[in-house]
Amino acid sequence: MPLKGLLIVVSAPSGTGKTTLCRMLLKEFKNMEFSVSYTTRPPRKGEVNGKDYFFVSREEFERMVEEGDFLEWANVYGNLYGTSKSQVLKALEEGKDILLDIDVQGALQVKKNLPEAVLIFIMPPSFEELEKRLRSRGTDSEEVIEKRLNVAKEEIKKAPFYDYIVVNDVLDVAFNKLKAIITAEKCKTERLKNQFDKLIKDRAIVELLKEAENV
Repeated sequence: MPLKGLLIVVSAPSGTGKTTLCRMLLKEFKNMEFSVSYTTRPPRKGEVNGKDYFFVSREEFERMVEEGDFLEWANVYGNLYGTSKSQVLKALEEGKDILLDIDVQGALQVKKNLPEAVLIFIMPPSFEELEKRLRSRGTDSEEVIEKRLNVAKEEIKKAPFYDYIVVNDVLDVAFNKLKAIITAEKCKTERLKNQFDKLIKDRAIVELLKEAENV
């Protein structure tokens, strides 16, 4: 059996660079997979069921809620979104690292339901820089930009509840910090102590470690 995988949850205000950083992580860590969410909204042009989202009816989604099969779920502008608990747990047991890109509301639900999840908040270097990035896109109206900024203020208030905060000022620096966090988490004693037999081949060392746990 492989070592159990790591569940990484990344959240950030819109315009912080979260999507770019997540793509870089998936490219860097070959054993990492992106968790595909369930949603009741209709697919957009070019979206593929099972790749971008699992598109289900509201009735099916509500049934999954009642059966407790979501690590987290939320109503976003009238559409329901959620992360399947059974799928994530199965992948983790298979030794795969799972990456969740979700909002603060969902992230805190995940932490409550699965305390070993690693929560990382991507912070903009300043609120002024965040506004600059949103405006430089040239895709949103003034009303939408103001709404995103107001949402960002509420999201930033939740950052202290995360395990780690990474400021994305320089992209490569932020990415290196993310890699360091994941590497360190994989080496945590608490995460590995029940898997010493798989991790360490020297039987004498394993017995010493187990003996130390009982002291």
